[in-house]
Amino acid sequence: MTRYSAEPDDQAKISKSRGSHLRVHFKHCRNICKMIQYKEVQWSKKYLQDVIEMKQCVTFNRFHGGVGGTGQARQNKAAGNNGRWPVKATQVVLDMLKNAESNAGTKGLATDNLKITHIQCNRAPGGRRRTYRAHGRIGPYMSHPAHIEMILTENGEKVAKAVEPEGKKTRKAVAKKRFVMIGGGVDDDAE
Repeated sequence: MTRYSAEPDDQAKISKSRGSHLRVHFKHCRNICKMIQYKEVQWSKKYLQDVIEMKQCVTFNRFHGGVGGTGQARQNKAAGNNGRWPVKATQVVLDMLKNAESNAGTKGLATDNLKITHIQCNRAPGGRRRTYRAHGRIGPYMSHPAHIEMILTENGEKVAKAVEPEGKKTRKAVAKKRFVMIGGGVDDDAE
């Protein structure tokens, strides 16, 4: 069994999936992973499918040199509206997400109640090829593959927030009540 960079305490409520030396661009994978981190699995699958169909874009917040702006990136408040549609890398991440969801179903977890609690993308060693340059020289023609790992966790039942009793107030709340607004405003009652 391989080692993951994060190991949750409750192993019974998680499912894992990982891929090594994947022939997709690391920089694309990193930005895709950041878009779906800490999100629900159903939402993430829909989002990744929309990226493949070019209905939504992946915002590039890091590794965004030369990345053009698009109106779709404005929905996610991307700096400079930088966004792309990396179809191949998105398909690989979507397949890994489906694999992790299938692993969760095999373990007996509720697949409609899963959340991505850990997703990580690392650089893999570059693949070496060569290209032929002018004057008989040869230059490198490297690929930039990636390692990706993800952990899905079954959500627990939501607990309602406890209501604070009216009698106990913080010092700040008491001070706000004492505060009297003076000047600068227009009274509606004064006419």
